Amino acid sequence: MNPLKKLAASALIACSTLIVTPAAAHDHSSDSVTINHPWSRPTPPGVPMGVGYMVITNHSDSDITLTSATTPRAKSVSIHESTMTDGTMSMRPLKGGLTIPAGETVELKPHSYHMMLEKLDGPLKEGERVPLTVSFDGAETMEVELKVAPLDGEMKMEGDGMDHSGH
Repeated sequence: MNPLKKLAASALIACSTLIVTPAAAHDHSSDSVTINHPWSRPTPPGVPMGVGYMVITNHSDSDITLTSATTPRAKSVSIHESTMTDGTMSMRPLKGGLTIPAGETVELKPHSYHMMLEKLDGPLKEGERVPLTVSFDGAETMEVELKVAPLDGEMKMEGDGMDHSGH
């Protein structure tokens, strides 16, 4: 092999090790917290509310509390819990935030804990990434992006082993 081809092959191999998979690029970490797979759903035109879901892991020795979030796409973001009581689904804001116990993981998902993006500046569109600043009591503030996923019920995250169909 001539020296120019060897150099090109070496450069190609070196660059290929820098490729980041989409699943890894969609995870966010700090010293004490990991946020995996932040996502949302498309919203129809004229609907002023959106949702935010994610998996939050607390790696510290102390409880932390998700206290708030902000995005330039909505006037406000609130943390909610949906519960089923006597066959009726209800939703309520969590006034004191959402506690993530030391060493544990809490999933924000449909029909459970979630964020409400209120007074959107326009519809959330499939494939869009929505910037979100997530604030904690007991951990650093983190910048994440909600990936707006399709409504086809096939929300399978790469590499997470979870089936998100039907959400």
